Formats: sequence, structure tokens, C-alpha cells
Amino acid sequence: MLALSRRINEAIIIGNDIEITVLEVKGDQVKIGISAPKSVPIYRKEIYLQIKESNKEAAESLTSEEILKKLFQ
Repeated sequence: MLALSRRINEAIIIGNDIEITVLEVKGDQVKIGISAPKSVPIYRKEIYLQIKESNKEAAESLTSEEILKKLFQ
């Protein structure tokens, strides 16, 4: 993990097109702004993990036969 120190209104760049800016610091909370292309999904980690778990459960609930039927519909 890379750890960086930034002040309010300072940013970091990820790749060529994602920018994360520190907007505000209040106590132990930091507000950040993220600029990225619309094609890049951005989730809070807890939401991402819920989506991932739901997808896993849905995939496990289907039989191989049901999966093939869905592919060829």
C-alpha cells in the first residue's frame, strides 16, 4: 500500500485519468473528490463487498444447465 500525505485542495493522480482531491478534513473524517471517466465504477468499499457477495451468491444458485440456457436466450 502506498501512503501519501495531502493537504486540503491537494490531489493525487492514478493512471492518466483518475484524480483524487482532498476537499475537507474535520476531526477524523476526510472528504475526498474523485474525478474519473464515467466508464470507471466507483464504490465505497463496503458497498463493493456487498455487490461482490451478492454476485457470488447469485452465481452459485444457478445450475450449469440454467447458466447455459441464459447464455443462449
